[in-house]
Amino acid sequence: MARVVKKRIPDPPPASLLAALVEKHLEALRVLNYSQYTVKNRRVHLGFFLVWCADRALTDPSDITRPMLEQYQRYLFHYRQKNGRPLSFRSQHTRLVPIRVWFRWMARQRFILHNPASELELPRLGHRLPKHVLSVSEVEQVLIQPNIDDPLGLRDRALMETLYSTGMRRLELANLKLYDLDTERGTVTIRQGKGNKDRVIPIGDRAAAWIEKYVRDARPHLAVEPDDATLFLSSAGEPFSLDHLSDLVRVYVDAAKIGKRGACHLFRHTMATLMLEGGADIRYIQAMLGHADLKTTQLYTQVSIRQLKQIHTATHPAQLTKPKPPANGNTPEAAELLAALDTEAEEEGDGDA
Repeated sequence: MARVVKKRIPDPPPASLLAALVEKHLEALRVLNYSQYTVKNRRVHLGFFLVWCADRALTDPSDITRPMLEQYQRYLFHYRQKNGRPLSFRSQHTRLVPIRVWFRWMARQRFILHNPASELELPRLGHRLPKHVLSVSEVEQVLIQPNIDDPLGLRDRALMETLYSTGMRRLELANLKLYDLDTERGTVTIRQGKGNKDRVIPIGDRAAAWIEKYVRDARPHLAVEPDDATLFLSSAGEPFSLDHLSDLVRVYVDAAKIGKRGACHLFRHTMATLMLEGGADIRYIQAMLGHADLKTTQLYTQVSIRQLKQIHTATHPAQLTKPKPPANGNTPEAAELLAALDTEAEEEGDGDA
């Protein structure tokens, strides 16, 4: 059984004006229609800072100065996790950004006269390729791990086939409904994805066939009343939590003994990489992934689902054998896309740790 890694949420610090202003800030985010997962992550990262402040008897926003924030930044740099490893610069960056946003909000709301975080310099982040990407044979090795004679194993095979075919995020997978899948057109609708945006993307015929088999043979054994039409159900008949999804997929990746680690996001990385290597244009990959842009690049344009379906069929390896267009996976834009995926994995807590 694979080791389950949970994100530690800091213990709440004693009540203080700082803590009260964090709650006001989070409420403001909810009013602006930020997703519950964004609000939850902001609470976690600001919670680490509140604990650090409480240990130093800092309870009022006027107590926080720029040198104080730089001291917290040095604390993150020297911090060691339980395994003795330091926080990556990307993790340090992820903990500091919500603090800058929070102080900017407090300044705009006139809770503070001056924003001490306005000139806080964040760690520089390099662009890197994903740590682990699976080959076609490695993906197939992972996919054959579930026991498909068991309802849960059949569910897990269908679930991973869906991740591999579409590259959707684990949150998007957890929110799928039965009516979101259109097997006749070979598409799936992602509702309220990241940024609360809907999109329609292709799904391969193989993945669609596994989903149909799961819905016919396994889901009736899992569903409980009232059934809200969630596609993939836990053994308790409920929608999956994000951590549960990651733990489940990670177990199968480890069981495949391919020497690589990862969970749901590993399939997202792999789908993008293999389609790029198959010759898919970067714009179509972005449309699949739900990326509106890549930082300052202007590569993304709206594409029709019919065009996207054709590209998916031609370049995704889990299809019937057919001629492939020239390879298009070694461009700077492709490297930028894969680096963005790696950042996304860390931010969502679904990396290979």
